[in-house]
Amino acid sequence: MQIRFIGVLRPAVVLTVLALAALCTTPAVGAASSARSAAIGLPAGVSAGIAVFDRQTGTFTERLNARARFRSASVVKLLIALDYLWDRGPSYPIPDADRALLDVMLRSSDDGAAGTFWDRDGGGAIVERMVARLKLADTAPPPADRPGYWGYTALSAEDTVRIYRYLLDEAPAPVRDYVMGNLRASTRCGTDGYDQSFGIAAVFDRPWAVKQGWSGFDSNGCATGPAATRPPAPARTPAQTPAPAPADGVDLRRPALHTTGTVGAADRTIVAVFTLHAEGTPYGKAYSDLGAVVRQLNVPGATRTPGSWFGTWGSGVRVRARAGTDSAVLTTLPAGVDVLAGCQKRGQVVTVPPYTNDWWAYLPKYGGWITNIYVSSSGDKLPDVPDC
Repeated sequence: MQIRFIGVLRPAVVLTVLALAALCTTPAVGAASSARSAAIGLPAGVSAGIAVFDRQTGTFTERLNARARFRSASVVKLLIALDYLWDRGPSYPIPDADRALLDVMLRSSDDGAAGTFWDRDGGGAIVERMVARLKLADTAPPPADRPGYWGYTALSAEDTVRIYRYLLDEAPAPVRDYVMGNLRASTRCGTDGYDQSFGIAAVFDRPWAVKQGWSGFDSNGCATGPAATRPPAPARTPAQTPAPAPADGVDLRRPALHTTGTVGAADRTIVAVFTLHAEGTPYGKAYSDLGAVVRQLNVPGATRTPGSWFGTWGSGVRVRARAGTDSAVLTTLPAGVDVLAGCQKRGQVVTVPPYTNDWWAYLPKYGGWITNIYVSSSGDKLPDVPDC
């Protein structure tokens, strides 16, 4: 992949420093929860709706604009899947062709699969049925003048918690196991070329299950394995292309990035974070800003990978299996994304004029290595990162 250079001066160190509030108890819904949410710092230009629900205590640990309505992007695929499974019963055999579509829609956020079910099962009527079945308060179909844009379905963080609570606590066990099994098998790259391992997946260790959403960005081409060595192919679909104006109080213009799912053993905590970003925000920056928000949240049962967060620069930066350019390419980074460095060591000498460096950082969330040249730091060796 081609690398875009940014001049002769190496980028200054960008360390994401977040102050986490010390919590002695888990707050219930109400004043204590509202006070905690007031401490969540949103990056400049970011609007958010947040709901974090601890299933063990039956309380919200975070609520910030939890009833605000966002365009759902691909999060609506949860409703599309549940609607498909609703009348089939726990032992109904899913046709192989439909199962393949459901799998790729839930694991890799495939838009074509979602469009197939949307058109076949009644479009906006899918959303209306699920609103009635799950008693959703803020969810609504896409605007009447955009009936095919399933990604414009209105959804809130609190309604998303309700969807997961139904799935985990009320749905027939085969439905729960099938849907959640797919969300646990979420792939790093969506089929449209976007890295979908942001938010929950980027911050917390497994076990987790995620359904992500994105709309209004250009991808720099996420790929894994041999495909990661090919040039990126920017992609947009009707579900992701922003509309020219808001509709019914739902902003359809600003780029949207959402992370939803469960974290911890036995799916202890449900997390729903919906975000909107300033127009023109690059995907990597939105990815990083969403991660900065998620890292602040009180998520009971969660385990966080140790390490230090750094910014990166360049486009198509490759993550490799070993600390050398002769090793396999595992994936590529979204341009300008923050990464978690777990440790570092000397490896192959790399030269990207005017820089030369033999230090490599291990990225535990990617399971591989990048040359420190592309990590935003003032020296060859990263500060406060141990040797491997």
